[in-house]
Amino acid sequence: MCDPELLVDKLQALLEALERIPRRFAGIAVPADFYASDSGIDRMDAICMILIAAGEELKNIDRKTEGKLRSRYPGVGWRGVIGTRDILAHAYFQVNAEQLFDTCRNDIPPLIETVKTMIKDIEAGAA
Repeated sequence: MCDPELLVDKLQALLEALERIPRRFAGIAVPADFYASDSGIDRMDAICMILIAAGEELKNIDRKTEGKLRSRYPGVGWRGVIGTRDILAHAYFQVNAEQLFDTCRNDIPPLIETVKTMIKDIEAGAA
C-alpha cells in the first residue's frame, strides 16, 4: 500500500471537495431547480466538476492501494462513484438532473462519512 501520510493528504483533499457539494446543493429542492435559473445551472456545473475530480482521485487512490483500501469500506458503491466520473466527463451535455439530484441527496452524505472514517482509520493505523 502507499505511504499512509500521502494517502491521508489525498483523502483530506477529496473530503474537502466533497464537503462543498452539500453547500452547492442547498436551495435545490427538486431536480428541475438545476435548470430553472442561471444559479441552478452554476450549481450543477460546480457539483459535476467536483464529482469528476472526486472520481478521478478515487481511481488514483484505488490504483495506489491496489484496491485494498476501497474493499475495506463495502458500504459505498465505489463503482458507481467512479462510474459517475466517467459519465460526467464523457457525456456532460446529457447530465440527468434527476440522477444528479438523487446522488447529491442520497449518495454524497454517506460518501463523506466514509471518507472521514477512512482518514481516521489510516491515522490510527487500522487501514
